[in-house]
Order: sequence, then structure tokens, then C-alpha cells
Amino acid sequence: MSHPSTEPQPLPLLGGPPPERRDAARNRERLLDAATELVERCGPRGVTMDAVATAAGVGKGTVFRRFQSREGLMAAVLDHSETEWQAQVLSGPPPLGPGADPWDRLLAFGRTRLETTILHAELIREADRSGGSAGGALAFATAHVRHLLTQLGVEGNLTILSTALLAPLLLPLREQQVDLEQFPVDRVYEGWVDLARRVTRRP
Repeated sequence: MSHPSTEPQPLPLLGGPPPERRDAARNRERLLDAATELVERCGPRGVTMDAVATAAGVGKGTVFRRFQSREGLMAAVLDHSETEWQAQVLSGPPPLGPGADPWDRLLAFGRTRLETTILHAELIREADRSGGSAGGALAFATAHVRHLLTQLGVEGNLTILSTALLAPLLLPLREQQVDLEQFPVDRVYEGWVDLARRVTRRP
């Protein structure tokens, strides 16, 4: 039997900056769009502060004033991507977003979280060098999984069970266990679905 629960709300990510003035926020968005496009085209290691400044049509000093360092810029790009993913979870189309059966939403969560972790693996490593914390992103994901487990009528310590479901999707574990040529994403995902069935006692 499922129980009602409140959808988790977005949480601050990566120790992000306080609210900005509207014009400052627009400038920051333009810089992040330029940096994101460069990351997608060249990979995180190929992105320099000079390149971002040129792509955004601003001076290099503006980029440094905004993000302090290249690592800070990578952390902001990762934060930007995470915010977009959270928006899909909260209000995007099902099954990741609301409106689908909670089991289908859990499966969509696992798949997209795994794919996002692998897609942004290099970016996550680059951002980690800034000393930022991904605690906000992890707290949101944990709250969302707990929300779905509650809807599925799972009993027990939901915090521990949610953490157990998240652990295989995190970058350090993926780097230790996954050679994508020998152990492709689909196989990792199948193992995660098996774990989810055991946690939820779903046949």
C-alpha cells in the first residue's frame, strides 16, 4: 500500500553563490552557456578561461571575477547541469517527472542518474578540484528516492535504503567497477534494477 508524500524540493548545489541581481544573473547565464557548449564540444580538459571569455564575448578578467578559477567554472557548469536535471525530476514529463507510477519513476531516476554520472565523469573530477561539495545534489537525490520508496509502500529505514540505491550510481564506485567496454551501461543498469527490486520487494 502506498502512502502520500511530498515531492522533494530543489536544494542548493555545490555550495553555489547567493542570489544575484537580474543583470548579473543574465551575465552568469551567458558565461555558463558558453562554457557548457565548450565542454560538450571539447571536453572539460579542453576548456580554458580564455576560450570561455571569447565565446561569451567578454574579457578574461570577467570570467575570473565570476568564478575565481577554472575549477570553480567547472563546478558551476556541473551545478547548472544538475539544476536542469532536478527540474526534469520535479516538473518534466513522465516517467522521470511526475505523473507516472512510482516504480516507473524510480527506474527512470536510476537510468538517468547513471547516464548523467558517466556522461559528466570528467567534469565531476574537474569540479571536485575546486573543493566544492556536491552535498546539495546528493541530498536532493536521496530525498527523491525516499519519496518514491514511500509511495511504493516500502517499510524500514528509508534513509539507509535510499542511500543503498544511490551508492551504485555515484562516480567513485563507477570508476572502480565499470570498464564501459567490458561492463556496458546496460549491464550496470540491469544490476541496479535487480537491487531496486530487492529493496522494494517487487516481483
